[in-house]
Amino acid sequence: MNPITRAIALASLVSAASFSAHAAQLPIASEALESHVSTEVTAIDLASRQVTVKGPHDKDVTFQLSEQAKSLPNLKVGDKVDIYVTRAVAYVLNTEVGGAPKASEEAGTLRATAANPNPGGEAFRQVKVTSQIKKIDLKAHEVTLLPPEGKLQVVKVEDPELQGRMKNLKVDQTVDAIYTEVLRVETSR
Repeated sequence: MNPITRAIALASLVSAASFSAHAAQLPIASEALESHVSTEVTAIDLASRQVTVKGPHDKDVTFQLSEQAKSLPNLKVGDKVDIYVTRAVAYVLNTEVGGAPKASEEAGTLRATAANPNPGGEAFRQVKVTSQIKKIDLKAHEVTLLPPEGKLQVVKVEDPELQGRMKNLKVDQTVDAIYTEVLRVETSR
């Protein structure tokens, strides 16, 4: 998918959240990816809450806005739209033994304010998946995890620094994978 399509698709999926790490959790690894798309509004249908922007190769892309887009009437044809998408994943080891596999999600949005009436805002979505360690193979550098869906997964630990820390792992500890998506939309004239 091209960047504008990905950003619009994410816009329809994303909401807001924040998870806090507990003192008994140790960060293992993380990675992030950020995208930025600049475009321009080419049409607005207030009655149907649809906005059309310039897409790649001069093909227009129309998307539906929800009732949460309170500043839509302030949007004008020709307005510049900047869409920023950040996706990140962090892996955290819970140092206590006995946690159970589970998944949770939190979401929310921030919109334009009275001080900044231009349409735009941020949407956040964070999903936390907790898997339980069922087996540790130090020689093969593998950890077998039980995720919430119940099918065992074997993870190969490639990072030499993490391989060195594997001796500190215990069966029945949990590993949290925290997936975060942030969509920020800014408009200007």
